[in-house]
Amino acid sequence: MKQWLVFGLLGIVWGSSFLWIKIAVAETGPFTLVAFRLLFGLLGLALIMLARKQGLSLSKRTLAAFAFMGVFNTAVPFVLITWGEQYIASSLAAILNATVPLFTIVCAHFWLHDEKITLPKLAGLALGFVGIVVLVSRDFAPEVLRDALAGAGLWGQAAVLGGSLSYAVAATFSRRHLRGQPPILQTGMVLLIADALMWVVTPAVERPMNLPDTPLAWFAIVWLGLLGSCLAYMLFFHLINAWGPTRTSLVTYVFPVIGLVLGIVFLHEPADWRLLIGSLLIVGGIGAVNVPIKPQSAARTGAAVSAK
Repeated sequence: MKQWLVFGLLGIVWGSSFLWIKIAVAETGPFTLVAFRLLFGLLGLALIMLARKQGLSLSKRTLAAFAFMGVFNTAVPFVLITWGEQYIASSLAAILNATVPLFTIVCAHFWLHDEKITLPKLAGLALGFVGIVVLVSRDFAPEVLRDALAGAGLWGQAAVLGGSLSYAVAATFSRRHLRGQPPILQTGMVLLIADALMWVVTPAVERPMNLPDTPLAWFAIVWLGLLGSCLAYMLFFHLINAWGPTRTSLVTYVFPVIGLVLGIVFLHEPADWRLLIGSLLIVGGIGAVNVPIKPQSAARTGAAVSAK
């Protein structure tokens, strides 16, 4: 039950991030946004580490693994998704980001001995993905589709897909090379390395750095840092350690549901059949992926692995 509560909280936090990214990137560049987002996240995490007196004890190999995670689990996907949202609708970005579990199951199958592709997993991933398409289909007006198929729209889609692939590779890498590391330590090192990289790259890429003008945009960046980065990564790495990459990556299926619910509650957007049907398909897909493997199936899988 604890892991499901963590999963739900992570879905709520990251599910609302697309909205805040859209607000903030309208007033500043994507690199600047990510640099400040990670800075606020790092400051929040530093306070937590000081309060808990979390020490640092790292080997060269572990430090190299954290460097990989800083680049491919944070800096690269954050920039790609933020940049892509300048040119495509947030609903389309949510669908493209939901390909993370599809990429992850393939990466994990070839990289991890305990994360093999099974029929229930494939069926669940497909079912959940269909649910997401149904959920956001009402936003696909002709003009939205036309913009998405234009030159900038295609590049925006490619950027979000690239970010999704980067997340999948990094999640699998974390399970293989950083399993058992404290989530607070993982979060701190990943944010530190990613933010250091961003402050080296950003001044060279975005000249001059345009800072947000409105309090709302600054609130969005602070929110993305403290909750969308600091808190979310601690929850994320906790689930990676407990569940593995494929099950954890299913949190991306929750994002569109959270986005629609927020729109209904705060923006008084209408609810229709798509919310119910899409949500049911997503829940069914998550349930199918989490079907326990029968003992005899697990034994056959273990025998196959040992025979290789």
